[in-house]
Amino acid sequence: MDKWSVLYSGIFLFLLLNIPSALAASPTPESVYIPFLQCLSNFTHSSDQVSKIVFAQTNSSFSSVLQDYIRNARFNTTSTTKPLLVVTPLQEPHVQGAVICAKNIGIQLKIRSGGHDYEGISYVSDQPFIILDMFHLRNITVDVKNEVAVVQAGATLGELYYRIWETSKVHGFPAGVCPTVGVGGHLSGGGYGNMLRKFGLSVDNVIDAKIVDVNGKILDKGSMGEDLFWAIKGGGGASFGVILSYTVNLVAVPEIVTVFKVIKTLDENQNVTEFVFQWQQVAPHTDDRLFMRLLLQPVSSKVVKGKKTIRATVMALFVGGADEVVTLMGKEFPVLGLKKENCSEMSWIDSVLWWGNFDNATKPDALLDRNVNSASFLKRKSDYVQKPIQKDELEGIWKEMIELGKTGFVFNPYGGKMNEISSDATPFPHRVGNLFKIQYSVNWDEPGVDVENNFLSQARKLYSYMTPFVSNSPRSAFLNYRDLDIGTNSFGKNSYEEGHVYGVMYFNDNFERLVKIKTAVDPDNFFRNEQSIPTHPVIAGSESGAGKLLHSSLRWKLMVKMILLLIVGLFI
Repeated sequence: MDKWSVLYSGIFLFLLLNIPSALAASPTPESVYIPFLQCLSNFTHSSDQVSKIVFAQTNSSFSSVLQDYIRNARFNTTSTTKPLLVVTPLQEPHVQGAVICAKNIGIQLKIRSGGHDYEGISYVSDQPFIILDMFHLRNITVDVKNEVAVVQAGATLGELYYRIWETSKVHGFPAGVCPTVGVGGHLSGGGYGNMLRKFGLSVDNVIDAKIVDVNGKILDKGSMGEDLFWAIKGGGGASFGVILSYTVNLVAVPEIVTVFKVIKTLDENQNVTEFVFQWQQVAPHTDDRLFMRLLLQPVSSKVVKGKKTIRATVMALFVGGADEVVTLMGKEFPVLGLKKENCSEMSWIDSVLWWGNFDNATKPDALLDRNVNSASFLKRKSDYVQKPIQKDELEGIWKEMIELGKTGFVFNPYGGKMNEISSDATPFPHRVGNLFKIQYSVNWDEPGVDVENNFLSQARKLYSYMTPFVSNSPRSAFLNYRDLDIGTNSFGKNSYEEGHVYGVMYFNDNFERLVKIKTAVDPDNFFRNEQSIPTHPVIAGSESGAGKLLHSSLRWKLMVKMILLLIVGLFI
């Protein structure tokens, strides 16, 4: 083939790449791979590198790359819809190119930073889609002098905690207790952990961010503007772009903190009902250095063979010494019966390992283990409690839990710093007025539709039973405990109305502001998933033309750039 043929072929390929998706046939892995690869190569000027980060279904590594960060085995079956491609960027221009190229060929882009979204929406879709998996972008820079860290979206919480500890023994960061959670999704959804009563949510400590927008531009806090920066601190980053990194303030922790665990069971006359009732009075109101998580589980009785009972477990972190917390609990929570021998004093990083259920002798470098391809089957739901559940009501709940069989609760107390931050300071609205958050939790090991339906039914029945005891108008939910039961979006003509159903539950009064921001920055709704922020039809109608014009302009600029490169190539 002569040089002019190469030129014509290149131009034809690029023009083909820009055919509107509405005119194209249903995309297949084969029809998408070459155009996407060519587009990404031209954008990044690195064809050799690009070929190593784009995985087609025919690639021998496709399955392992896909499955490594599937964190819910419900979505790791032969019948689960697979992506057309998985893209694993090594550098920021790869992310920019992936956005532009997926948009040009009209393919949905799903963004995955850790895979812990409970409903798998970062790696499952009923439409043709590409996964942009951020796990290579995991760089973390800790600046102890200025008490900040810059952490890329593909890093895990465990890696962030380790890098902080590596640099300072008296600093930490308030975020989740599971070390394999990805930073991008965790922080963009709010970021919830065992120091929130002292330091607030993760997003309350975010001071900057970098994001790739729908036009492939990299924006920081200054260039993205106040509204978009607000939106990606709790509104879910995947509705607005691709989060590249967050800059966060570190928090000061003492050299020694205290953890403890206290367990009581209903069938051993340990006054579980009084225990849980008193926990509600104390946990949201006590010293803000103390976080007492309460786990409630139906378990096999040790007293009556073949029967079930309720086990109540308090797991706690006190940002201080054991003597102080024992004295405090003796005054405020006597039924807890806390003694110093129940407590363990340790460094903050060792408390991270303790909360992660590691053995006592485990070294901090265990936090660097991503524990890939290790998913179990699970379902989670969430609620908020605004007034104490009474003792007779608790006893009814125990009966329901025992009858259902396996679904348990995790009660996470609020108060402290959460009461000091307004509900509209970030998109996360669930602050003042909430005593605690409920997570409904059920796990199982056996595959199969019937088994799954049984456990899903259990969780849904318990959720229904709890209706009188939780928030209402709206009944609220936590974005990072993603739950498709509360509504999904088909992105048809009723997209806004469908989005309003789940959006108000996740964001309460902040939902409308998120819609306005979404409509302004992504009017054609390229960044979408089953529960993303929808655009507003009226606003979108007035703005989408400008968005399309800019999109078209970018396409032609890229095309001219490619033609020039091909022409130059003719004379080299």
